[in-house]
Amino acid sequence: MAAIARWFIRHRLVAVLLWVLALVGVGGAAVLAGSAYSNDYEVPGTESGRATALLDRGFQGLGGDTDTIVWHTERGSVRADAVQERIGPMLAEVADLPGVAAVTSPYGNAAAPGQVSEDGRTAYATVTFREQADDIPVGQAQDLVDTAKAAGTDGLQVELGGSAVALTEKPGGHIAEAVGVAVAAVVLFLAFGSLAASLLPIATALVSVGIAYSGIVLLGHVMTVADFAPMLGMLIGLGVGIDYALFIVTRHRKGLKRGLGVAEAAETAVATTGRAVVFAGATVCIALLGMLILRLSFLNGVAIAASLTVVLTVAASVTLLPALLSLIGMRALSRRERRALAEHGPQPELPTGFAARWSAFVERHPKLLGAVAAVVMAVLALPTLSLHLGTSDQGNNPASATTRQAYDLLADGFGPGVNGPLTLVADLDGADDRVALDQLPAALGATKGVASVSPVTYNGSGDTAFLTVVPDSSPQSKDTSELVDRLRQDVIPAAETGTSLDVHVGGITASYDDFAEIIVGKLPLFVGAVVALGCLLLLLAFRSIGIPLKAAVMNIAAVAAAFGIVVAIFQWGWGSELLGLGSSGPIEPFLPVIMVSVLFGLSMDYQVFLVSRMYEEWLETGDNRRAVRVGLAETSRVINSAAVIMISVFLAFVLSGDRVIAMFGIALAAAVALDAFVLRTLLVPALMHLLGGANWWLPRSLDRILPRISIEPPECRVAADTRAKIPGQRVTAPTTEENEDVRDIAG
Repeated sequence: MAAIARWFIRHRLVAVLLWVLALVGVGGAAVLAGSAYSNDYEVPGTESGRATALLDRGFQGLGGDTDTIVWHTERGSVRADAVQERIGPMLAEVADLPGVAAVTSPYGNAAAPGQVSEDGRTAYATVTFREQADDIPVGQAQDLVDTAKAAGTDGLQVELGGSAVALTEKPGGHIAEAVGVAVAAVVLFLAFGSLAASLLPIATALVSVGIAYSGIVLLGHVMTVADFAPMLGMLIGLGVGIDYALFIVTRHRKGLKRGLGVAEAAETAVATTGRAVVFAGATVCIALLGMLILRLSFLNGVAIAASLTVVLTVAASVTLLPALLSLIGMRALSRRERRALAEHGPQPELPTGFAARWSAFVERHPKLLGAVAAVVMAVLALPTLSLHLGTSDQGNNPASATTRQAYDLLADGFGPGVNGPLTLVADLDGADDRVALDQLPAALGATKGVASVSPVTYNGSGDTAFLTVVPDSSPQSKDTSELVDRLRQDVIPAAETGTSLDVHVGGITASYDDFAEIIVGKLPLFVGAVVALGCLLLLLAFRSIGIPLKAAVMNIAAVAAAFGIVVAIFQWGWGSELLGLGSSGPIEPFLPVIMVSVLFGLSMDYQVFLVSRMYEEWLETGDNRRAVRVGLAETSRVINSAAVIMISVFLAFVLSGDRVIAMFGIALAAAVALDAFVLRTLLVPALMHLLGGANWWLPRSLDRILPRISIEPPECRVAADTRAKIPGQRVTAPTTEENEDVRDIAG
């Protein structure tokens, strides 16, 4: 690490130029290539996947995205001539729009039955595009919205719903990122007192995240990448990028205050704290890449995209940042600090104030404080027990969105199930199968939870057919999921008995249920692999059995508590409307996996930064109480500052207007807050005081065979080796003088 830092410090202008060229080059390529995201939740081999494939094969015209135009009148009927004179020409104009394959109207000789509500005040038309939503240009979707909306009047409300229409509601601009960066800049300035020093972490993070964002755009052309992946990568990248740079700049400033030259201080900061940054970044990447174990193409792209962002932020922190530090010179210190250094010379920087007093307080009351922290985490984790994975439909959108208003109009006029019908697709082989299928609608109509059933539609060759089942509950309801299970396990098998008829249940609810089932089934393997790999890294770094085990428990506690908060806000609806996040609803099926990866990685960050300083002191003194006390006192302030920055960045993404990104933002902010202010500064040091020297125990046989990953300064290892060679050397309690020092610092 020292050699890397020296090169970039000596060639600082070249380093800055290389990063700028990379930003411009990758950004330009992304602009030219354009985006190619895909939210493909289909899992090969599931029943809903087979239904989709069979429908595409038998009815090629039905392969495109289907959206709805809904109109409603408070007075009179939608069948009135005045309404038809406005809506009819509009539907004809929509049918001629680019990309539109067909429009099914409730008016005319070929009117579709059931598209006018019983009270006659609401009607809808279906618009079928030639392509799936992911392949429809936003311009075509916007043309549909503009054309339909133009037909509305004061007495006639026109709204639109569907996946293509939702493309027009994607948040534009980068208000969330700007707010997060602004808050981070303020916190950094308050922490450093130097404008130059406070801007460096921001600049480093923005450059690396900018390159990563463009790289994710390009990545979408070679693999499946979800449309929220760039925003998720930016969310993670800004958070960890600013934090990593903060830790290195803090160490650099300490070196300057000790009298080191600018170049030497920057080199020392990268050689010491930079090691911990690289190690922490590696743990985040390992946690993220753990998603590859699930072998789901949808999550593979998210994992690689987020990991790419973390790798670039780490690289910028240990290459671009030291170059920038050498450029600003002594301005990394505030004017007051530079003046004090010139007048009084280097002074030892002892932990003082609240950090030292808190460290001493934890040392005196480890049992009480540890119990309080454990209770807090347990209470916050309780809502996780009611976690419901399922479809977050357009009924969860903000009340002002046209998709939400269309959803509500359809639900009020036709029942909630019309927003998420189930599609039953049958593979036929012979007359017996056709007879059995013709009898199926009657059985479906008598099934609990079914509101209506459409007639059977056969393709030209007669070997494939489909029918639509409208539930009496909303797509995101547990009742709808139970109906899917009832159809698959009871109703359809009874209809297939004695024939070769093969019927599959598809539709959006069925697809999400299948996806959730796959996720839940693989979740134990995924969590176990991520925890095991993280523990292995900590074992290699800290040469201890206790440190990795405590880290695993703490990380699981942080993840569980964060899930509890997400369930309370998004699933139970506690404040979701006030935050502009729409109504309550289930949690997206893919969210637990991504959250576990990200949260586990971020939790490891603070564990590494806290325990690495304790480990340095342990290696030098062999005194656990002193190691925990000094490590907590010296790192708590910077960890808390880093946490405030990360929380601010994550919470700012609630302003994005995207429900999924808002879930990530609140979950990550909650996890970081609990991790920094409850776990790492309270529960972890309390447990380490209680365990004493056992924290650092490692069987000698295991110590001999394990490879070494050194994240501590070389002089600490030399001190530890020297102590080990002294006969009779043992871990001792703090001396009277040491306790007096602590009381002086804390006082």
